[in-house]
Amino acid sequence: MSDKDPFALFADWLAEAEKSEPNDPNAMSLATADASGRPSLRMVLLKGFDADGFVFYTNLGSRKGSQLAENAQAALLFHWKSLRRQVRVEGPVTPVSDQEADEYFASRPRGSQIGAWASEQSRVCESKFALEKRVASYTAKFNIGTVPRPPHWSGFRIVPDRIEFWSDGKFRLHDRFLYCRPTPDAPWSVDRLFP
Repeated sequence: MSDKDPFALFADWLAEAEKSEPNDPNAMSLATADASGRPSLRMVLLKGFDADGFVFYTNLGSRKGSQLAENAQAALLFHWKSLRRQVRVEGPVTPVSDQEADEYFASRPRGSQIGAWASEQSRVCESKFALEKRVASYTAKFNIGTVPRPPHWSGFRIVPDRIEFWSDGKFRLHDRFLYCRPTPDAPWSVDRLFP
């Protein structure tokens, strides 16, 4: 395991998870923290990855969006229970390009596009009816035309400087391999960790 590029290894593990996980093999826990260091954790979906990092999308005014604006560091955790594996990712966060965000937004179902306009994510909502009213309003606004990407909706890329692969072992003697690099251009070092 330890001689592979971490992104190639992640691709292999994700492909296996896509065959064995019953729901959302691309689900990941995303940890962020505000400027004071107060952490927050939630589940999001991985929408792409390559040698530059791991990408997800969100409302920029959401709690995670606000925290990333204050403190551009994050951690991810993929847990595939069916495979008894997990992958931990840590590193700085950068915004995706407008082109990337536009392309992904255009690929979403129309209802999800309308929802991105209608939801004031993480803010207090007075009732379900208030949300439904906003959805109806934006549905009427965009009628049958193309729904443009809202200015408050985009994506982030976690550019990892640490990626740990964990695989269950008998008697809790798990396999753990930690890949590290000091900068995005540096080569990866890899170490086996005690379980």
